[in-house]
Amino acid sequence: MGHRKLEAPRHGSIGVRPRKRASELTVRVRTWPAKTWIELLEERYGSEVEKLNVVKRPTLLAFPVYKAGMTHAMVVEDRPHTPLTGKPVFTPVTALDAPPIVVLGLRTYVSENGSLKTLGEAWRSPVNAVVEVFEKFYKDNPFFKDAAARDVVRKYLSGLRKVNHGLVKPDPSGEYGFKFIETDYESRLKQILTGDVRAVSLVVSTIPVLSGIGKKKPEVFEIRVGGGKIDEITSYAEKVTGGYVSVADVFIEGQLVDVIGVTKGKGFQGVVKRFGVKELPRWHKHRKGSRKIGARSPGFGTMSEPPQAGQMGFHRRTELNKRILKIGSSGLEIVPKGGFLHYGLIYGPYILIDGSVIGTVKRVLLLRHPVRPPAGWIPLTPPQITYLSLESKQGV
Repeated sequence: MGHRKLEAPRHGSIGVRPRKRASELTVRVRTWPAKTWIELLEERYGSEVEKLNVVKRPTLLAFPVYKAGMTHAMVVEDRPHTPLTGKPVFTPVTALDAPPIVVLGLRTYVSENGSLKTLGEAWRSPVNAVVEVFEKFYKDNPFFKDAAARDVVRKYLSGLRKVNHGLVKPDPSGEYGFKFIETDYESRLKQILTGDVRAVSLVVSTIPVLSGIGKKKPEVFEIRVGGGKIDEITSYAEKVTGGYVSVADVFIEGQLVDVIGVTKGKGFQGVVKRFGVKELPRWHKHRKGSRKIGARSPGFGTMSEPPQAGQMGFHRRTELNKRILKIGSSGLEIVPKGGFLHYGLIYGPYILIDGSVIGTVKRVLLLRHPVRPPAGWIPLTPPQITYLSLESKQGV
């Protein structure tokens, strides 16, 4: 009988416990980066950034997108000092549907006892912004030729009412059938900007009726504004409140982002699949099964460290430092023949991400400026894509 290994590194991380189902798909960001990507580039490369027409500016620190699907591309390796530097490399890529978002409100924070406290918020109607988004990005799309801005706004307001019925009320005699309840924005804005404002956030909403999913109920996020002094940030937030923000206003091609979302759910699983522990050989004295944890103490009221069966997947997770390969305005140029499986077409702005990202198709994800950028190489320019596969993913 061979010698059996008696010790091994533990399986599974204690830091992500409890491994329970996420409370909702619309994630809340717990940590915001201290610097935007452009500020990181200026620190690393200095005056070289100005040659790329990249200007330091206030911007949102995150942007919501929908996962559409995957394909593959040939990308020229631009990392220095690698065996493949300068050569085209096969790369799996993920396509993300990124319709512009509208800004519903502005929220300010003041410092109190060493922490941030909400001072208040001011709300503004996004109806005109939705019309502008449709006219600029989707009006000339052949798949929207029979649609009108009025229909898009009506569906958007109908879905927003399901999220927050206090913001939207029925208006049968109105043009859209619903109306956004906008309070005295100017006076409210003046009130929340008085005092020692330390941070400014924007309450934004997606426009899912313009995505490949076509659903009506939007997601609402609170996203911090960064990229300058507090006066510049406040001025920018005032300017975009009631308007829209596109993905090209938040990110640049070639940069790194963090992907925050909910992973694909796998239900209740055993210890072997959930933690990857070794299944011991079966023999005649193993009467109680081989894929089992074995005996353990009850441990009432304490954290149980041994791997055990339970919920696997559908967890709120963050993937660090995923690279944006390309940002475009018409998703039809990257959609494969027959569309993305289980998603369909991307009609408007899109993002191509190097590699895979968490979550299933149609899931909303939040891309954030990197909170933990790499200490070594930071890409200054986007990589060159020599080939992008548009072949059908139908398996025929």
